[in-house]
Amino acid sequence: MHDFVYHNPTQIIFGRHALDQTGERTRSVACKALLVSGRESLKNLGVYQAVHHSLRQAGIEVTEHAGVQPNPILGHVRQGVALAQKNRVEVIVALGGGSVIDSAKAIAAGALAAHDVWGFFKGKKSIKNALPIIALPTVAGSGSETNNGMVLTNETTRQKIGIGNRYLFPKIAILDPTVTFSVPPAATAFGAVDGFSHLLEFYLSREETFAPLQDHYSTGLMQTLMAACETALANPRDYQSRAELMWASALALNGISAAGLGRVGFPFHLIEHSLSALHDIPHGAGLAAILPGAMGFAARKNPARLALFAAQVFGVTEATPQLLAQEGIRLFREWLKKIAAPTSLGDLGLSQKDIPTLAANTKAQARLWRLNEYPPEIIEAILWECL
Repeated sequence: MHDFVYHNPTQIIFGRHALDQTGERTRSVACKALLVSGRESLKNLGVYQAVHHSLRQAGIEVTEHAGVQPNPILGHVRQGVALAQKNRVEVIVALGGGSVIDSAKAIAAGALAAHDVWGFFKGKKSIKNALPIIALPTVAGSGSETNNGMVLTNETTRQKIGIGNRYLFPKIAILDPTVTFSVPPAATAFGAVDGFSHLLEFYLSREETFAPLQDHYSTGLMQTLMAACETALANPRDYQSRAELMWASALALNGISAAGLGRVGFPFHLIEHSLSALHDIPHGAGLAAILPGAMGFAARKNPARLALFAAQVFGVTEATPQLLAQEGIRLFREWLKKIAAPTSLGDLGLSQKDIPTLAANTKAQARLWRLNEYPPEIIEAILWECL
């Protein structure tokens, strides 16, 4: 195990109807809030109104900034930055999925900057401070509520970039599984795939080769996400499965799974960012489409690692490493089909003609993440496996 420093300052409030605490928890931080949210669905379900009421009851002055879309865009974040600065906002409250929380983080950093917020994503400017963030996730998957990362799409350049900074940890995350009862089946499945991928990335792409504790931690969470997803799809109002999906997703990307592994990589997300930037595909759907092929590519380089995946996640042990690796990938693909997720680029309506553009689009993100081992020609080879 490599040396490491682990620090996660986010306070987590978890449980039934925890969202009712939004006002008092926000009041403990500041009194002037920008409420960032997505589209109309939360208003139709009454969740938005309940949060807004809780904030008002606590004496919070609320400025609203709705309309965050999946694969959040720079233009909407810029509007949020302007609102926050105009109204002298002191805290950002994010109500929604990962896209909303990521937008809130970008606004929190941009509101205190003397330059355009995209400068952070180009790697030209560093985040020196940010407004405090209260995260209220309504979809399980991204883990953004308990980590220091954010992803944003520049709709003009068609670049989707993810960055991290210690100032982006939410101050408080209120995790209420009951608000996910109404999450549609596709969003439930794609969220589970996203959380699974966060674990799989570090399981396969890391410097440390011997880390049994981290391996068991990650594969245990993978199994939990798979089982809980199936139960939640069969019974959307099952509290235990929704709670497990929400908590496992948070644990998948809060820093623990990467601790002690040395340098880790995010190549699957590198490729997916290009997919959703160019084709506006839901993030989890893009991951599902590339994972089996990308895992096959990885298995040729390191069959032993994929063989261990097959053993630890699916309990398959009686075969050579090469056959075990292929069996693990096959079983994972079957699970994706079971939850009605795509398993290839073809399932997304893409073909070989799209590959060169997709690969070229990864260059900016690869540079920021220092993934020098994944130039466009390697990305093209991986994408061919995903057709």
